[in-house]
Amino acid sequence: MGVGSTGMRLCSIASGSSGNCVYVGTDATHLLVDVGISGKRMEAGLQELGIKMQEIDGIFLTHEHADHISGLGVLARKYGIPVYGTRGTIGAIRANHSLGTIDEELFQYVQADEKLTIKDMTLYPIRTSHDAAEPVAYRISHDKKKIGIITDLGYYNDYTVECLRNLDLLYLESNHDINMLQVGPYPYYLKQRILGKKGHLSNEAAGKLLSRLLHDDLKAVMLGHLSQENNLPELAYETVRVEVTMSETAYQADDFPLYVAKRSEVSQMLEI
Repeated sequence: MGVGSTGMRLCSIASGSSGNCVYVGTDATHLLVDVGISGKRMEAGLQELGIKMQEIDGIFLTHEHADHISGLGVLARKYGIPVYGTRGTIGAIRANHSLGTIDEELFQYVQADEKLTIKDMTLYPIRTSHDAAEPVAYRISHDKKKIGIITDLGYYNDYTVECLRNLDLLYLESNHDINMLQVGPYPYYLKQRILGKKGHLSNEAAGKLLSRLLHDDLKAVMLGHLSQENNLPELAYETVRVEVTMSETAYQADDFPLYVAKRSEVSQMLEI
């Protein structure tokens, strides 16, 4: 995207149950959604995108689980980047001593269904159902363009669909294949947690949710937060495509580009 362009970009720096970090930005504004990997990996990932960590305007957290915040302490201390999260999320982070001390002044509160603006981007937090203190997803807009980033939800409802309507880009959880999870090595309680209403979206559920969000102007979808033990990138991709094609919508899987975020390397940059 050349100088003077007014579009938005999204790129997954890391994705999966072992660590998550998504970059979203414009020419003027650079944000990270979740910082669940080492500072070193995040710096290297941003460098591939031609961005320095010093240029990041804010870190937006979805919730306090380790795979979303493990790099937070280091980044906050080294760069003094403002940290945005709900009261529940920030309260849980304050109680988590493994991150080390974080300057209280860096914490900024967000609230579900209340917009906030960072330079030329507007963020709208969306309530999600997950076993965390006060989790949210984010819809991010700039110049009439909209991106949705939603992971870590056990189920979705009409509210979720309404909040994610008319997006240009969507980053969507496709966490597990139900059969792989059921026959896999996880203990019973953990399988129940993942399959439960405060767990994670399966490939099938992701496909069904996506089917309700399709519209003519959707430019691309990226599937993220895949489980290493209970999913495969090809399986997530194919299952979601099948769900879309079988759905009652007028759309087919070939009507839009579908990508799968890579676990431990930088994914395709999606631009609008």
